[in-house]
Amino acid sequence: MPADLTRLPATAPVSDVTAVLERDGGVIVEDLVDETTLKGLWDDLGPALDGVGYGDSSFTGQRTKRLSSLFARSRHMERIALDPLYLGTARDLIERPSTNWFGRQRTDLAPNVQVSITQLIQIWPGETAQPPHRDDIAHLLPSPGPTNRVQIMMAMSEFTEENGATMVYPGSHLWEAERAPRPEEAVQAEMDPGSCLIWVGGLFHGGGANLADDARTGLTLALVRGNLRQEENQYLAVPREIVREYPEELQRLLGWGLCPPFLGWYEQEDPIRLLDD
Repeated sequence: MPADLTRLPATAPVSDVTAVLERDGGVIVEDLVDETTLKGLWDDLGPALDGVGYGDSSFTGQRTKRLSSLFARSRHMERIALDPLYLGTARDLIERPSTNWFGRQRTDLAPNVQVSITQLIQIWPGETAQPPHRDDIAHLLPSPGPTNRVQIMMAMSEFTEENGATMVYPGSHLWEAERAPRPEEAVQAEMDPGSCLIWVGGLFHGGGANLADDARTGLTLALVRGNLRQEENQYLAVPREIVREYPEELQRLLGWGLCPPFLGWYEQEDPIRLLDD
């Protein structure tokens, strides 16, 4: 198990990111998002975040603000969701075929991916550490198991040990279900703004305690198998008139499409056609 998280440049090939995720469960990609996108996201989302209250539990954070429905709030989310390295890695890990039979005809079918959750998360001074957890728990998935979820956390502000950088337990996606994380096994994802932590759904992680004087802010997006229910209901979170403004690839990622072999149809047709009505 590595003493720290592996760091890769934004120019790394998908195969390198996939290899690290299969080994460690998490990786930091440095400078993945450009300053223009970062500023656009702050301009679009910052005012709304200012009006959000704190959470009410140790998990959501009693000194933590969370803003959702991000695709309805900022067109700059397109840059994150369609990033070739992030999206390519998610597809490489999740869209793996399995063998099926229709009578005596063999066919290999692979799922696609879809958006599951979006959140802007701001941890304020005085917040305690979030309990370490696996995101796969949202779908009650066994561990260890195949990768069903690939998530990204982009640093919107500096992530440091002092201000609550995400705690990560490298290699924990390979642990048996009875194996609990220990505090000394955690490392923190310290990052500059625009850099990103990418991790799989089976990895133990959690927000860190903020012992600094300023808040730290991160933007997260998860992609999951297309045959799993979205954690955040994108059909309600993003009005149809806004979905229409996005390119078709992103419309399908938001759930307006089929998952092979034919899951999610409407009137036995691809639901993408409803966006043309």
